[in-house]
Amino acid sequence: MSDLVVIAFPTEAKAEEVRQKLLAMQKEYLIELGDAVIAVKDAEGNIKLNQLISTTAVGAVSGTFWGALIGLIFLMPLAGAALGAASGAIGGALTDIGLDDKWMKETAAAIQPGTAALFLLVRKVTPDKVLEALKGEGGTVMKTSLDHTKEAALREALAGVQAAVKPSA
Repeated sequence: MSDLVVIAFPTEAKAEEVRQKLLAMQKEYLIELGDAVIAVKDAEGNIKLNQLISTTAVGAVSGTFWGALIGLIFLMPLAGAALGAASGAIGGALTDIGLDDKWMKETAAAIQPGTAALFLLVRKVTPDKVLEALKGEGGTVMKTSLDHTKEAALREALAGVQAAVKPSA
């Protein structure tokens, strides 16, 4: 089962720094993330989502490949590639993986202009090591599906307080 965590940060740079730290921990198998998205609210109140994976770009690349391959059959590889790229990009733009974009934008509406929120979908975690690495990073926990003790430990770690987490059974 996955857990959802939303943390507000004073700047986009700080949110990105924490996301990169979590991605590095993922390479060490300390945490497994299903998604990690940064929502930024500009001065006009518009919210922009910085996804890890651009589904539009992935769709365009795969569409180009398949379009060129099919185009070769009909002796029109360039036209096939162009058509494939366009249709792949459209398909990718309409695809939503991980956390729901609409929900993230609605949730991020609560942050102040010029700030950012980090949305995390956590599949697995080694709590003591991850909390120790996040100690003193700052940020405010906005929403979470964690139980009260784990949420309190996360808040304490972000604030720089020594967090005590009981091992899971």
